[in-house]
Amino acid sequence: METLVKENITVLNHPLIKHNIAILRDKNTSCELFNSALKRIAFALFFEASKYLPVELKEIETPITTTKSEVIKNNLNIIVAPILRAGLVFSDVAQTILPFCHIHHLGMYRNEETLEPIWYYNKMKGKLKDPDNTYVFILDPMLATGNSGYDAIHNFVKQGINPKNIVFMCLIAALNGVKKLNTSYPDVRVVTAQLDEALNAKGYIIPGLGDAGDRIFNTL
Repeated sequence: METLVKENITVLNHPLIKHNIAILRDKNTSCELFNSALKRIAFALFFEASKYLPVELKEIETPITTTKSEVIKNNLNIIVAPILRAGLVFSDVAQTILPFCHIHHLGMYRNEETLEPIWYYNKMKGKLKDPDNTYVFILDPMLATGNSGYDAIHNFVKQGINPKNIVFMCLIAALNGVKKLNTSYPDVRVVTAQLDEALNAKGYIIPGLGDAGDRIFNTL
C-alpha cells in the first residue's frame, strides 16, 4: 500500500481509504455504515502500524518439505491500548490481526473548557517485566490537540518503554496534534488515514467527521 511519510507521520494513500474516509465524513452516514467503514480503514492502519515488529526465523514443516519462515519474535510483549471510549472500536480489529496482544484500556475524557484530558481509568498491573521488548499501539480515532495522545504515550514511556516502540494510530490527525507529539516524542510514529489542517474553537478537527465517539455508539 502506498503511503505518504512526513516527519514521523505516515498517511495511508489508497483509493479505498479515501472512499471510506468520505463515508465517515458524511453527516448523513448511519451508525452501521459508519462503523463498517471505520473497521475497513482500521485493518489497513494496523497492517501499516505493525510492519516494523521484529521477526525471527522459525523452522516449519510444509506438506512437501521443511523450510524456515519469518515470524513475529516470540518474546515480544505487544500491548494494544485503546483510549476510551471511541478507541474501543479498534479493539476487535486488533485482536483479529494480533490475537496474542494484550489489551490495555486507557480511560480519559476531555475537559471542554481547557481541552485537557481527565483520567478516570488506567489499570497497569505493576511494572512491565521486559520494557525493551514491549511494543505499544495506542488507538484513538482522532488526533486533534494531541493532549490525550501525549498523556497516553507518557503513560507507557514512564514504564521504561522506548518511544521508538510506540505507535499512535488514528483515523484522522490534525497538524496541531501531530506537531505536539512530534515535539514531545519525536521517535513515536503516527499512522493515520487522513491529515487535516485545522481545529475549531472547541478543539474539533476541521473538516474532520464530528464527535467520533457519538457517531460510533449512536449517542448523537
